[in-house]
Amino acid sequence: MSAQSPAPAKRIGVPDIRARKGGEPLVCLTAYDAPTARLLDPHCDLLLVGDSVGMVVHGLPNTIPVTLEMMILHGQAVMRGASRSMVVVDMPFGSYEASPEQAFSNAARILRETGAQAVKLESGVYIADTIRYLAERGVPVMAHVGLRPQAALAEGGFKAKGRNDDERARVISEAQAADAAGAFAIVIEGVAEDLAAEITGAVAAPTIGIGASASCDGQILVTPDMLGLFDWTPRFVKRYADLKALTEGAVRAYADDVRARRFPGPDQVYRITRA
Repeated sequence: MSAQSPAPAKRIGVPDIRARKGGEPLVCLTAYDAPTARLLDPHCDLLLVGDSVGMVVHGLPNTIPVTLEMMILHGQAVMRGASRSMVVVDMPFGSYEASPEQAFSNAARILRETGAQAVKLESGVYIADTIRYLAERGVPVMAHVGLRPQAALAEGGFKAKGRNDDERARVISEAQAADAAGAFAIVIEGVAEDLAAEITGAVAAPTIGIGASASCDGQILVTPDMLGLFDWTPRFVKRYADLKALTEGAVRAYADDVRARRFPGPDQVYRITRA
Protein backbone atom coordinates (compact mmCIF):
# COMPACT_ATOMS: atom_id res chain seq x y z
CA MET A 1 0.00 0.00 0.00
CA SER A 2 1.18 3.49 -0.76
CA ALA A 3 1.59 5.89 2.12
CA GLN A 4 -1.35 8.23 2.59
CA SER A 5 -1.47 11.59 4.30
CA PRO A 6 -3.94 11.84 7.16
CA ALA A 7 -7.22 13.51 6.24
CA PRO A 8 -7.22 17.22 7.09
CA ALA A 9 -9.33 18.29 10.04
CA LYS A 10 -12.83 19.44 9.12
CA ARG A 11 -13.01 23.20 9.43
CA ILE A 12 -15.86 24.69 11.44
CA GLY A 13 -18.32 26.53 9.20
CA VAL A 14 -21.40 28.75 9.28
CA PRO A 15 -23.89 25.91 9.98
CA ASP A 16 -21.76 24.76 12.93
CA ILE A 17 -21.71 28.25 14.42
CA ARG A 18 -25.45 28.74 13.92
CA ALA A 19 -26.15 25.38 15.57
CA ARG A 20 -24.50 26.55 18.80
CA LYS A 21 -27.30 29.05 19.56
CA GLY A 22 -28.33 28.37 23.13
CA GLY A 23 -25.87 25.48 23.41
CA GLU A 24 -22.24 25.08 24.38
CA PRO A 25 -20.67 28.57 24.35
CA LEU A 26 -18.52 29.49 21.36
CA VAL A 27 -14.85 30.13 22.12
CA CYS A 28 -13.45 32.95 19.99
CA LEU A 29 -10.22 34.96 19.95
CA THR A 30 -8.50 37.37 17.60
CA ALA A 31 -5.52 36.27 15.51
CA TYR A 32 -3.26 38.25 13.21
CA ASP A 33 -0.39 35.90 12.26
CA ALA A 34 0.27 32.25 11.44
CA PRO A 35 2.17 31.17 14.60
CA THR A 36 -0.47 32.58 16.93
CA ALA A 37 -3.29 31.11 14.84
CA ARG A 38 -1.60 27.71 15.07
CA LEU A 39 -1.51 27.94 18.87
CA LEU A 40 -5.13 29.09 19.19
CA ASP A 41 -6.63 26.77 16.57
CA PRO A 42 -7.05 23.60 18.69
CA HIS A 43 -8.91 25.50 21.41
CA CYS A 44 -11.12 27.94 19.50
CA ASP A 45 -14.26 27.62 17.42
CA LEU A 46 -13.71 30.91 15.63
CA LEU A 47 -10.71 33.14 14.99
CA LEU A 48 -11.35 36.78 14.10
CA VAL A 49 -8.79 38.66 12.06
CA GLY A 50 -9.89 41.89 13.67
CA ASP A 51 -9.14 45.41 12.52
CA SER A 52 -7.81 45.73 16.07
CA VAL A 53 -4.61 44.61 14.34
CA GLY A 54 -4.07 48.28 13.57
CA MET A 55 -3.76 49.09 17.25
CA VAL A 56 -2.21 45.98 18.80
CA VAL A 57 0.23 45.11 15.99
CA HIS A 58 0.81 48.29 13.98
CA GLY A 59 0.65 50.76 16.88
CA LEU A 60 -2.10 52.93 15.39
CA PRO A 61 -4.24 55.10 17.70
CA ASN A 62 -7.51 53.51 16.50
CA THR A 63 -8.83 51.24 13.76
CA ILE A 64 -9.70 53.99 11.26
CA PRO A 65 -6.40 53.90 9.28
CA VAL A 66 -6.55 50.12 8.74
CA THR A 67 -6.68 49.25 5.03
CA LEU A 68 -8.20 46.42 3.05
CA GLU A 69 -4.71 45.32 2.05
CA MET A 70 -3.67 45.03 5.69
CA MET A 71 -6.69 42.88 6.49
CA ILE A 72 -6.03 40.60 3.52
CA LEU A 73 -2.35 40.21 4.44
CA HIS A 74 -3.14 39.24 8.03
CA GLY A 75 -6.05 37.06 6.91
CA GLN A 76 -3.73 35.09 4.65
CA ALA A 77 -1.30 34.58 7.52
CA VAL A 78 -4.01 33.34 9.90
CA MET A 79 -5.37 30.92 7.31
CA ARG A 80 -1.90 29.39 6.99
CA GLY A 81 -1.83 28.73 10.73
CA ALA A 82 -5.42 27.60 11.37
CA SER A 83 -6.90 24.38 10.00
CA ARG A 84 -9.87 23.77 12.30
CA SER A 85 -11.33 27.07 13.51
CA MET A 86 -13.63 29.18 11.40
CA VAL A 87 -11.75 32.30 10.26
CA VAL A 88 -13.59 35.61 9.94
CA VAL A 89 -11.96 38.79 8.59
CA ASP A 90 -13.03 42.30 9.58
CA MET A 91 -13.98 44.69 6.80
CA PRO A 92 -12.10 47.90 7.60
CA PHE A 93 -13.53 51.39 7.80
CA GLY A 94 -14.45 52.76 4.37
CA SER A 95 -14.61 49.37 2.65
CA TYR A 96 -18.37 48.74 2.88
CA GLU A 97 -20.29 51.87 3.91
CA ALA A 98 -20.72 53.54 0.50
CA SER A 99 -23.03 50.93 -1.03
CA PRO A 100 -23.91 47.22 -0.96
CA GLU A 101 -22.07 46.90 -4.27
CA GLN A 102 -18.88 48.32 -2.77
CA ALA A 103 -19.25 45.98 0.18
CA PHE A 104 -19.71 42.93 -2.06
CA SER A 105 -16.70 43.79 -4.22
CA ASN A 106 -14.43 44.15 -1.19
CA ALA A 107 -15.89 41.18 0.71
CA ALA A 108 -15.45 38.97 -2.35
CA ARG A 109 -11.84 40.09 -2.59
CA ILE A 110 -11.23 39.25 1.08
CA LEU A 111 -12.73 35.76 0.76
CA ARG A 112 -11.02 35.07 -2.56
CA GLU A 113 -7.54 36.24 -1.54
CA THR A 114 -7.49 34.86 2.01
CA GLY A 115 -9.61 31.72 1.85
CA ALA A 116 -11.41 32.84 5.04
CA GLN A 117 -14.99 31.68 5.66
CA ALA A 118 -16.73 35.00 6.42
CA VAL A 119 -16.42 38.74 6.90
CA LYS A 120 -17.47 40.95 9.81
CA LEU A 121 -18.81 44.46 9.58
CA GLU A 122 -19.96 46.96 12.16
CA SER A 123 -23.70 47.23 12.05
CA GLY A 124 -25.70 50.40 12.35
CA VAL A 125 -29.30 49.94 11.23
CA TYR A 126 -28.37 51.37 7.82
CA ILE A 127 -26.05 48.40 7.24
CA ALA A 128 -28.91 45.86 7.28
CA ASP A 129 -29.49 46.24 3.53
CA THR A 130 -25.79 45.61 2.94
CA ILE A 131 -25.82 42.48 5.11
CA ARG A 132 -28.82 41.19 3.17
CA TYR A 133 -27.15 41.99 -0.16
CA LEU A 134 -24.02 40.08 0.83
CA ALA A 135 -25.85 37.12 2.36
CA GLU A 136 -28.04 36.70 -0.72
CA ARG A 137 -24.87 36.52 -2.82
CA GLY A 138 -23.18 33.85 -0.75
CA VAL A 139 -21.04 35.99 1.54
CA PRO A 140 -21.40 34.91 5.19
CA VAL A 141 -21.61 37.99 7.41
CA MET A 142 -20.94 38.41 11.11
CA ALA A 143 -22.49 41.60 12.48
CA HIS A 144 -21.14 43.82 15.28
CA VAL A 145 -23.35 46.00 17.51
CA GLY A 146 -22.96 48.06 20.65
CA LEU A 147 -19.62 49.77 21.02
CA ARG A 148 -18.35 50.10 17.46
CA PRO A 149 -14.63 50.99 17.30
CA GLN A 150 -14.91 52.31 13.74
CA ALA A 151 -17.36 54.94 15.03
CA ALA A 152 -15.00 56.10 17.80
CA LEU A 153 -14.24 59.42 16.12
CA ALA A 154 -17.92 60.28 15.75
CA GLU A 155 -18.76 59.14 19.27
CA GLY A 156 -15.84 60.76 21.06
CA GLY A 157 -13.97 57.59 21.99
CA PHE A 158 -14.65 54.03 23.09
CA LYS A 159 -17.75 54.29 25.27
CA ALA A 160 -19.97 51.52 26.59
CA LYS A 161 -23.53 51.50 25.26
CA GLY A 162 -26.93 51.02 26.87
CA ARG A 163 -26.74 53.71 29.51
CA ASN A 164 -30.20 55.12 28.70
CA ASP A 165 -33.46 53.93 27.15
CA ASP A 166 -32.87 55.52 23.75
CA GLU A 167 -29.42 53.99 23.43
CA ARG A 168 -30.68 50.57 24.51
CA ALA A 169 -33.48 50.71 21.95
CA ARG A 170 -31.03 51.66 19.21
CA VAL A 171 -28.63 48.80 19.97
CA ILE A 172 -31.47 46.27 20.11
CA SER A 173 -32.84 47.52 16.79
CA GLU A 174 -29.39 47.25 15.21
CA ALA A 175 -29.05 43.66 16.37
CA GLN A 176 -32.54 42.70 15.22
CA ALA A 177 -32.00 44.36 11.85
CA ALA A 178 -28.73 42.47 11.33
CA ASP A 179 -30.39 39.23 12.40
CA ALA A 180 -33.34 39.69 10.03
CA ALA A 181 -30.95 40.56 7.19
CA GLY A 182 -29.17 37.21 7.50
CA ALA A 183 -26.12 37.71 9.74
CA PHE A 184 -25.01 34.26 10.91
CA ALA A 185 -23.65 35.62 14.22
CA ILE A 186 -23.57 38.94 16.05
CA VAL A 187 -20.74 40.37 18.15
CA ILE A 188 -22.04 42.46 21.06
CA GLU A 189 -19.35 44.79 22.39
CA GLY A 190 -19.27 47.05 25.42
CA VAL A 191 -22.91 47.07 26.51
CA ALA A 192 -24.73 46.80 29.82
CA GLU A 193 -24.90 43.18 30.99
CA ASP A 194 -28.69 42.98 30.99
CA LEU A 195 -28.87 44.54 27.52
CA ALA A 196 -26.56 41.85 26.12
CA ALA A 197 -28.78 39.19 27.68
CA GLU A 198 -31.87 40.82 26.20
CA ILE A 199 -30.35 40.96 22.72
CA THR A 200 -29.27 37.32 22.95
CA GLY A 201 -32.86 36.34 23.67
CA ALA A 202 -34.24 38.57 20.91
CA VAL A 203 -32.25 37.28 17.93
CA ALA A 204 -31.98 33.91 16.22
CA ALA A 205 -28.27 34.29 15.45
CA PRO A 206 -25.78 33.30 18.13
CA THR A 207 -24.30 36.27 19.97
CA ILE A 208 -20.63 36.62 20.84
CA GLY A 209 -19.88 38.94 23.73
CA ILE A 210 -16.92 41.17 24.42
CA GLY A 211 -17.54 43.34 27.43
CA ALA A 212 -21.12 42.11 27.43
CA SER A 213 -22.59 39.15 29.35
CA ALA A 214 -21.86 35.52 30.16
CA SER A 215 -25.34 34.79 28.84
CA CYS A 216 -24.16 35.46 25.29
CA ASP A 217 -23.79 32.39 23.07
CA GLY A 218 -20.02 32.82 23.04
CA GLN A 219 -17.16 35.09 24.05
CA ILE A 220 -14.28 36.79 22.26
CA LEU A 221 -11.26 38.74 23.49
CA VAL A 222 -8.35 40.47 21.78
CA THR A 223 -5.64 37.86 22.25
CA PRO A 224 -2.75 40.20 23.18
CA ASP A 225 -5.01 41.72 25.87
CA MET A 226 -5.90 38.31 27.27
CA LEU A 227 -2.23 37.29 27.31
CA GLY A 228 -1.16 40.43 29.18
CA LEU A 229 1.11 41.95 26.54
CA PHE A 230 0.19 45.54 27.40
CA ASP A 231 0.36 47.70 30.54
CA TRP A 232 -3.34 48.56 30.29
CA THR A 233 -6.30 46.41 29.33
CA PRO A 234 -10.03 47.25 29.20
CA ARG A 235 -12.16 46.53 32.25
CA PHE A 236 -13.87 43.58 30.57
CA VAL A 237 -10.62 41.71 29.89
CA LYS A 238 -9.44 38.93 32.16
CA ARG A 239 -5.68 38.42 31.90
CA TYR A 240 -4.86 34.75 31.65
CA ALA A 241 -1.08 35.33 31.48
CA ASP A 242 1.52 38.06 31.94
CA LEU A 243 3.53 37.67 28.75
CA LYS A 244 4.76 41.25 28.93
CA ALA A 245 6.74 40.52 32.09
CA LEU A 246 7.86 37.15 30.74
CA THR A 247 9.05 38.69 27.47
CA GLU A 248 10.85 41.53 29.21
CA GLY A 249 12.61 39.03 31.45
CA ALA A 250 13.72 36.91 28.52
CA VAL A 251 15.00 39.90 26.56
CA ARG A 252 16.86 41.22 29.62
CA ALA A 253 18.55 37.84 30.12
CA TYR A 254 19.52 37.73 26.42
CA ALA A 255 20.96 41.24 26.55
CA ASP A 256 22.97 40.38 29.67
CA ASP A 257 24.36 37.23 28.01
CA VAL A 258 25.36 39.10 24.84
CA ARG A 259 27.10 41.87 26.75
CA ALA A 260 28.94 39.33 28.92
CA ARG A 261 29.84 37.23 25.84
CA ARG A 262 28.01 34.23 27.29
CA PHE A 263 25.94 34.01 24.10
CA PRO A 264 26.52 32.34 21.78
CA GLY A 265 27.91 29.52 23.85
CA PRO A 266 29.30 26.11 22.89
CA ASP A 267 25.83 24.73 22.10
CA GLN A 268 24.95 27.57 19.72
CA VAL A 269 27.95 27.58 17.35
CA TYR A 270 28.93 25.38 14.40
CA ARG A 271 32.12 23.30 14.36
CA ILE A 272 33.05 21.95 10.97
CA THR A 273 35.59 19.14 10.73
CA ARG A 274 37.93 19.69 7.77
CA ALA A 275 38.58 16.67 5.58
